[in-house]
Amino acid sequence: MSSQGREAEQSRVVLVTGASRFLGGYLVTRLAQNPEIERVIAVDTQSPTKDMHRRMGRAEFVLADIRNPLLGKVIRNMDVDTVVHASAVTKAPKAGSRTAMKDMNILGAMQLFAVCQKAPSVRKVVLRSSSVVYGSSAKDPAKFTEEMSARRRPTGPFARDMIEIEGYLRGLARRRSDIATTILRLAPTVGSRLPGSVSSYLTSPLVPSVLGRDARLQLLHEEDALGALERAVVGRSPSGTYNVAGDGVVMMSQAVRRAGGVTVPMPYALFRTAGHALMGSVMKSFTKEELDYFHFGCGLDTTRMRTELGFEPRWTTRDALDDFARGIGLTRVMKTEWVDKAESMVLSALGERTEVR
Repeated sequence: MSSQGREAEQSRVVLVTGASRFLGGYLVTRLAQNPEIERVIAVDTQSPTKDMHRRMGRAEFVLADIRNPLLGKVIRNMDVDTVVHASAVTKAPKAGSRTAMKDMNILGAMQLFAVCQKAPSVRKVVLRSSSVVYGSSAKDPAKFTEEMSARRRPTGPFARDMIEIEGYLRGLARRRSDIATTILRLAPTVGSRLPGSVSSYLTSPLVPSVLGRDARLQLLHEEDALGALERAVVGRSPSGTYNVAGDGVVMMSQAVRRAGGVTVPMPYALFRTAGHALMGSVMKSFTKEELDYFHFGCGLDTTRMRTELGFEPRWTTRDALDDFARGIGLTRVMKTEWVDKAESMVLSALGERTEVR
């Protein structure tokens, strides 16, 4: 999707799906504190915690499934002009299956966008997508731009779902050219409050790694993820797709050391089985796309995020990683200061060797 589309209007009545989860709930909290937004409607299939409900303040919570016709009535009766879709699930529900996950993600998005198409009040739709749509492979470029696609079609269910959901939103944009549509492809997010695959992977003191590989990680701080979503809602940026990530990359081996762990290299064929012996049951929770990310990583070009979306992350990849480690109080095997000093010495030595040549 090009970023040369229709410019968004000021949001007045905002509806956010997935409001009982971290990103959706805290986005509702931020929007409810914005005096320029008249009404904030939080939607999810389960009620938020008491603490989250308190944080939401004046926001109105609606217990509803986006596949239910009730949501259409909510959007029409409350004159919703901005819809934020942040309820796509990354893994199959514990009591469900891949079929249940696809039903929630694909059918849910289809129903939601169909409602938006029929509602004359809707003027903007924001989709929380993910960099998983680019996949992770040895053929990847150093950085993906928004026009690029995966070099090898992603096999993970969440990646396939997000590619399909993005396609449905583009279809909505073609049918309703008066609706501004924004897709935010968020890099893997880390933070002390947001559980994620990278966070879970790095909290182990012994971290399995793929022998002969050192994945390039580009991460996003949880606060920057919320900031980008808020910017997409309240800003007047043009329709389009935007990569969202912190500056810089960190190699997997560096990330493990900065988090206080030690890497244990092993052949990829043993990565999951031997990794389970090191990390326990958490290794079984990782999807195929997450394991591929730990294997190869993924880099994002964020030029459009700055120039067109007008968003500047506060945390670099390295800062986000260090803030995560401090926030959860990891017991470090190696101190960050030692890692910084060692990296500086290596870079200095490489620089001197280059000058001699």
